[in-house]
Amino acid sequence: MQDFYSNFNLFFRWLHVIAGIVWIGHLYFFNFVNVPLQGALDDAAKKAVNPQLLPRALWWFRWGGMITFLAGIVLFTSFYMYTPGAGFGPTSLFNDAEGLTARAKWILLGMSFGTIMWFNVWFIIWPAQKGLLTGKIPAAGIPAVRKRALMASRINTFLSAPMLFGMLAPAHYGGFNAASVLGTIILGVVAVAASIRSSYKVGKLARD
Repeated sequence: MQDFYSNFNLFFRWLHVIAGIVWIGHLYFFNFVNVPLQGALDDAAKKAVNPQLLPRALWWFRWGGMITFLAGIVLFTSFYMYTPGAGFGPTSLFNDAEGLTARAKWILLGMSFGTIMWFNVWFIIWPAQKGLLTGKIPAAGIPAVRKRALMASRINTFLSAPMLFGMLAPAHYGGFNAASVLGTIILGVVAVAASIRSSYKVGKLARD
């Protein structure tokens, strides 16, 4: 407990991971469970279910995203931009004699995807859902707002898999090259696309 720096990093790593689970878990809930469900509900059912379900889910969703984002910035600064006893500045984990390290490239890739996802949550998805739930959006504008929110949510879902790989790769995967990045993105897209397709079939199987 006397090693403040190590305990500080451990706490924020734990916070980053647990908040990320809340965030991505709700992202998958919305895309794999809620979207197919909403398509199966009539207007009366939506009026009964959504005011109880969505505000709660959206609260955990957006604040999970915010805490994940902020804790990630703290961790990036602590590991890549700060050296105990020397102060702030790029560390050996960030660059070496050859320039950016493979570790830094992976974490920057993951952070870029994560930042896009955070922006989509707070500046596209949440404002749209808030307007829909409060009835502040005119009836004529509802389809466009729903489409915009769904598109941002889908983008986040497809970005989530390569984002997570970028976060894990620095400590568990050595190489960084075009083939590994492209492979990561392709595998992520395929996995998410298959999950979305399956989400519509699961409802039918569950009913059967």
